[in-house]
Amino acid sequence: MFTRSAFLGLAVVIPAIAADWKPAPLPIATRWTQDVSPEKVHPEYPRPQMVRKDNWINLNGLWRYGISEKDKEPENKNQEILVPFCVESSLSGVGKRVGPDQAIWYQRGFKKPDLKGGRLLLHFGAVDWHCKVTINESEQVGEHKGGFDPFTFDITDALNEGERQQIDVWVWDPTDAGSQPVGKQIRNPHGIWYTPVSGIWQTVWLEVVTKNYISKVKITPDVDKGEVEFVVDVMGKADSVMVSEKSAPFATKTLGIGKPGQPFRCKVADPKLWSPDSPHLYEVEVGLLENTNDRQCQDFVSTYFAMRKISFGPDEKGIQRMLLNNKPLFQYGPLDQGWWPDGLYTPPTEAAIVYDLKVLKDLGFNMLRKHIKVESARYYYNCDKLGLLVWQDMPSAINRDKKHFVSPTGRDAEFNNEEKAIFRKELKAMIDHLSFFPCIVCWVPFNEGWGQHDTNDVLQWTMKYDPTRLVNGPSGWADRGVGHMKDLHVYPGPGMFPVMKDRVSVLGEFGGLGLPLKGNLWKDSDNWGYRTYKTKEELRDNYRMLMLQMHPLIGKGLSAAVYTQTTDVEVEVNGLMTYDREVLKFDLKETADWHKALFGPAPVEKVLVETSEKTGQKWRYTTAKPEAGWEKSDFDAGKWQEGKGGFGTKMTPNTVVRTEWNSKDIWLRREVEIKELPKGEVFLRIHHDEDYELYINGVLAATGTGFSTEYGLGTINAAGQKALKAGKNTIAVHCKQTTGGQYIDVGLVEFAK
Repeated sequence: MFTRSAFLGLAVVIPAIAADWKPAPLPIATRWTQDVSPEKVHPEYPRPQMVRKDNWINLNGLWRYGISEKDKEPENKNQEILVPFCVESSLSGVGKRVGPDQAIWYQRGFKKPDLKGGRLLLHFGAVDWHCKVTINESEQVGEHKGGFDPFTFDITDALNEGERQQIDVWVWDPTDAGSQPVGKQIRNPHGIWYTPVSGIWQTVWLEVVTKNYISKVKITPDVDKGEVEFVVDVMGKADSVMVSEKSAPFATKTLGIGKPGQPFRCKVADPKLWSPDSPHLYEVEVGLLENTNDRQCQDFVSTYFAMRKISFGPDEKGIQRMLLNNKPLFQYGPLDQGWWPDGLYTPPTEAAIVYDLKVLKDLGFNMLRKHIKVESARYYYNCDKLGLLVWQDMPSAINRDKKHFVSPTGRDAEFNNEEKAIFRKELKAMIDHLSFFPCIVCWVPFNEGWGQHDTNDVLQWTMKYDPTRLVNGPSGWADRGVGHMKDLHVYPGPGMFPVMKDRVSVLGEFGGLGLPLKGNLWKDSDNWGYRTYKTKEELRDNYRMLMLQMHPLIGKGLSAAVYTQTTDVEVEVNGLMTYDREVLKFDLKETADWHKALFGPAPVEKVLVETSEKTGQKWRYTTAKPEAGWEKSDFDAGKWQEGKGGFGTKMTPNTVVRTEWNSKDIWLRREVEIKELPKGEVFLRIHHDEDYELYINGVLAATGTGFSTEYGLGTINAAGQKALKAGKNTIAVHCKQTTGGQYIDVGLVEFAK
């Protein structure tokens, strides 16, 4: 650890250093960056599930730090870092990478509080990954491995007699050079892989507690019985624990009394059920009683709970659905990465957290999937308050040689015993930490094939360990038949697995529609999306198509869907918002209306013009550039060849090629009969590879760029809608090939209410 001489008088010099702190340079920042300072950095009480507001000291702020070889003290000891931002982030004031052979050394002083015969606890919200903590250079008070869970050390016995005390923290994080869970962190960030996060990245704080104190409160609602179960863990000795309404004095509205560490139940009269539309929370206080008869509390904490039940079961048609409070509820929300340009893992302020969540609520989402990252407790507290259901991913374990990746059809990865133990320990720690929060309704132990090992053993253990929530089978890719849900990933989609007798069909990822917006980019070039557009109008039109295609799937049995994603992240540009949260790429009301429609009856889909998916439709076609007017109804295409759709090369994915087309361009014409003038909105049913332009009766009705990977809907403009008529209609298409596979097939469908 650091020597005392290197950091003598730290508590005194911090105010002088504060004026020198500033964020490290970065391409873009959020509006909340300006609200961060050494004097004000995440000042909120960090543990909303168990509150003692009068007896805590926030240690966020400037600490001394150094980076050196893993087992050697750093030479440069006069640097400062803003905690709780990781060393790689801008808001830390450092913005440096740490290698797998290096360690980060932290130190700060603090004034010893008046313990009044009690104990002093040192809490860390999260440190990535392996840390050791020493107090006053004399005693290592604890060691912890795990990048995503909180931990606590009792430092009372390590305090000295003086007023000033010292904390030293050593942290080592090999990122993807190790085999511990890291999520999307990688030393060479690119594509869907992001900048590493090392060191302290959640709030550090001190708490004074009584000699005997409450250490944990576990609350389990039972909606069916109208009861709630409490288990209150205690450090030290106590006779009983008591739960009372927070708004009432103790002994006037006591809900229940029980023994420490043992479950006891309280009746909830006329329970108000928690849901996205009505996120009611019950606030209570839990007291620790030395003597049950006199009811004098040694310790008490404020907490809360919700009456909420998550399960699955058949709807009125016998289709397995996800149920909330015993009723089917379609769950729809975004994949939420939880990354910030200025703080990386750590949002700049709580206001930034709330902003993201409120935008999702205002857009009409009722759920989010927290993607292979664990957030701070206050994040889930805000989800509880706002009414957002959360699917919680376990961060994936990937190592340097990528042996932990599993293909969609491959066997499970082979973890050694040490790797298995690390994963199981961190999975359990995550569940233990987060099981308090009512918003969390689903655990996702594996994402696709990333670190997927002992699949069914892990899933079955999770289902048994927390029977109050659903457990997703591997989200995407290699399903092994276990888990409450079977989860499809398809881009852009949407799609679903067929209805099953004993599992729920969900769409764990789809969409990924990209729009790079200059001035709001992490990187000006080489940005990435599953499908990228040039204008907001193109983006919105294509997103609306996804909603229209998904709506009928809900009626067929789709129980939930997850759109990729909340925000752009580094070079990914497929967010609903830009990475800096400055631009919402969608119109708020318009998008909320599209989402609201998903919860109502699906529109009636009527085929006006068949595609060649099932039966080959006859077209006239040419691969030589035709004369002007080729798209008009009175054009004579008698010399063109005749063939059945679709047209393309047989290796192109998800196609039905009946006529080979392997040249650069193709022009198609077809006369179709439409008996009645459509009363609803008309769309293309199209699979194109690549660019196309389509005419209806000589009028340019639709254009598209790039390629599709399957049949889907396409927009017809107002002029094209108007050009349709009862009787004979001419459809003319030009498709251009640029690279790779090629294909074109098209039909028309009508959506009517």
